[in-house]
Amino acid sequence: MNFLSVETLTKSFGERSLFENISFGVGQGQKVALVGVNGCGKSTLLKIIAGEDTPDSGVVAFRKGIKVSHLSQNPSFNEDDKIINAIFDSNNETLKLIKEYELCLTKSAYDESAQEKLTELMSQMDDKQAWDYESQIKQILGELGLYDLEQSISQLSGGQRKRVALAKALIEKPDFMIMDEPTNHLDLDSIEWLENYLATAQLSLILVTHDRYFLEKVTNEIIEIDQGGLHVYKGNYSYFLEKKAERQEQEATEISKAKNLMKKELEWMRRQPKARGTKAKYRVDAFGDLKKKASKKIVEQNVELSVKTQRLGGKILEIDKLNKAYDGISFIKDFSYIFKKKDRIGIIGKNGVGKSTFLNTLTGEITPDSGEIEKGVNTVFGYYTQTELQFKEDQRVIDIVKEVAEVIHMADGSTITASSLLTMFNFPPDTQYSVVSKLSGGEKRRLQLLRVLMLNPNFLILDEPTNDLDLITLNTLEDFLFNFSGCLLIVSHDRYFMDRLVDHSFIFEGEGIIKDFPGNYSDYREWKLEEDARKEAEQKELAQRKSEEAKQKTLEKPKEKKKLSFKEQKEYETLEQDIENLEIEKEELLEKMNSGITDHQELAEIAQRIETVDHELDSKTERWIELSEYV
Repeated sequence: MNFLSVETLTKSFGERSLFENISFGVGQGQKVALVGVNGCGKSTLLKIIAGEDTPDSGVVAFRKGIKVSHLSQNPSFNEDDKIINAIFDSNNETLKLIKEYELCLTKSAYDESAQEKLTELMSQMDDKQAWDYESQIKQILGELGLYDLEQSISQLSGGQRKRVALAKALIEKPDFMIMDEPTNHLDLDSIEWLENYLATAQLSLILVTHDRYFLEKVTNEIIEIDQGGLHVYKGNYSYFLEKKAERQEQEATEISKAKNLMKKELEWMRRQPKARGTKAKYRVDAFGDLKKKASKKIVEQNVELSVKTQRLGGKILEIDKLNKAYDGISFIKDFSYIFKKKDRIGIIGKNGVGKSTFLNTLTGEITPDSGEIEKGVNTVFGYYTQTELQFKEDQRVIDIVKEVAEVIHMADGSTITASSLLTMFNFPPDTQYSVVSKLSGGEKRRLQLLRVLMLNPNFLILDEPTNDLDLITLNTLEDFLFNFSGCLLIVSHDRYFMDRLVDHSFIFEGEGIIKDFPGNYSDYREWKLEEDARKEAEQKELAQRKSEEAKQKTLEKPKEKKKLSFKEQKEYETLEQDIENLEIEKEELLEKMNSGITDHQELAEIAQRIETVDHELDSKTERWIELSEYV
């Protein structure tokens, strides 16, 4: 039986149909990704599965008894809560179990009837792998960069809230997870950790993500939402790409045949009288199906897109001994670099080390504390920031683009219209004439990105450009940037995107240190792993050498047996008496507990004293053994 069953689900908004009569299931251990263009209904489908939205018709059912956790794109919390309260709420079953076990363990010291319950709880602790739960929690919080658990939710950014929600979802240890863009707002180290965690975790999963390396490693099934229907691919992302290309080729052939046949049938329909026999009626009905098939869109292959840019001059951008700090914390320290033509640079670093501060300083949005930034006279920045541009809600999409240019000049001398460029970035004609208020958050971000690209800059600075983009638009953007002839400076957590487009990297190591590395993300990652392994080997070798030297010194100089000092001798004698007294007290307490006392308060006090006596006995016995070696 499936963990999740979706049966004949239909959802539409007004006249716009997202999907119709779709059905699929997710079994135990299956890790499924939903893919499709922005606006096709991926997030809506996840919300319906999570019970946060309702379908027009159809059924969503989970296997009885399984625990489900949902990570949304924009999680909500009680603003008055602290992080620790938001993560460890009263519904955490594992924490409840641990508290029940600890209480039963204490009770079992004076209540034999608790032993049976304790055995049952120990079995449950095994099932939930709860013995090292505290260390698991610390690892999850550390990997997600959550250290100050007393911080108020109201003080957190959108990215920090997403990490809190992710930590909560993972700590709950669900059987089934629903995740919408889990890698957004994570740095590259955190993404790789989450990727490995989910790939090896014993759970079922359905997610939406645009991170192709993540899809490749984590998922074992892809479900594509396309024109209201589903296509299921039993494999990872590479398998999906291969089989989708085959399907599109086959569909294009079938649609072409259907269009040719429809022309003949249309001619027959026009010649026939209104009163028809049974055979004619059957042919008319078949014509309706044929027309529907012929009307399907043929998916176009990616078009090479290369916009004409103004030529860069001899001086592009020169940085000399740049410094910037906030509240005594350095984000840029004595950084110098001279940009060259066709530089394609990726910026790599953890969240909070100053990547966005660096970009804002280069573009003049922030004033540096010291140092020089000189921009060439022909250098034209195109800066895409993480801050969402505010469009007029009643303005049409096509008009927003035409404000920049109605015609775009290409590198080969040709031109394309604003409408054609919008189509390339997955804004179909009906959406182009819609008002901004009807766009999703992802569509607004895509429109903002398109405006930046249309300004014909020769120095593009992109801060997380892949957030909220679907895979098709992502490929279009990559092709555009691949053919871009100017300078490129990118901050992105999308490793595939970085690998394809950059040839060297600025590594933000923290405390203002920025290093120039000759390679892309995967090159850097490989070098870093080798470097870490080399340092670890050196440390082990050094530790081993010191250990051998210490052993040699011990052999050369026989160790004289230590004698107890007068104070230690007195302590040794006192310990013997203390241990004897504690053992007597423990026996008396146990006799008292088993004497038939019914007062729960008194029993609890006796149990607490037994625990204290045991602790003192352990401590004093350990010290007595240590001193007895020298007696």
